[in-house]
Amino acid sequence: MKPEIKELHNVWSTNRAVHGTDRHQISFNELTNSIVSTGPFSFFIIDFYDMSLSNISDSIYELHDFDRENISLNDILSAIHPDDIGFVIKAEDFLTKFFFEKVGREKLLSYKISYNYRARLKNGTYVLFNHQALMLTQDEHNGYGKSLIINTRIDHLSNTCNYKVSLIGLHGEPSYMNLSIDEPDHVPALFSKREIDIIKNIAEGLSSMEIAEKLFISDLTVKKHRKNILSKTDCKNTAQLIKTCVLQGLI
Repeated sequence: MKPEIKELHNVWSTNRAVHGTDRHQISFNELTNSIVSTGPFSFFIIDFYDMSLSNISDSIYELHDFDRENISLNDILSAIHPDDIGFVIKAEDFLTKFFFEKVGREKLLSYKISYNYRARLKNGTYVLFNHQALMLTQDEHNGYGKSLIINTRIDHLSNTCNYKVSLIGLHGEPSYMNLSIDEPDHVPALFSKREIDIIKNIAEGLSSMEIAEKLFISDLTVKKHRKNILSKTDCKNTAQLIKTCVLQGLI
């Protein structure tokens, strides 16, 4: 095992479940059926208890040069660009501390984690992927159980990794966008469920008036939200906002 991959395993080892967590808290079929992809993607489930893989999509073999009969998590990790594996290690360590100190490990099931890195394709070239992880189960100590991993090719949008992490809130939880792993004490900008709903409606091409009617709020309120959203994302216009949110796995 490569030293950097061993280091990534070490980050997970102290947080994984102490026994198997067999029952999915969230329906896997429901999750995969709801995936909205912006490019070719693959998915699988990892069980942190024993680091085994299941529910592996056929597309992973179309994208990458993996052995269908003997694929392992280490094979997938080995496909990460050598210049990006260090960021992945830091991101996973950062997320562990962020949940423990600022969100609460018991809320892991209510968040989708998203960040980008370059990975090797079957032809040997490296392209940018958006990595999304959604915890499906935990043990009674909130240890990592099973997690759904979705990796989407996004090099048609960008070839540059921004080395930031986003936490997309589910079930009404706030979202944290564009977190810098090198600034642990920085107070992140929170996005409310209402703001996330407005972003998704903007992505669907709705005007402020149409969003207001759909969400039963005033046109002025929508415009205020849009202004705040652009400020929080440091985007100059709607086009840049949509691209940013796609790259972060929000839409």
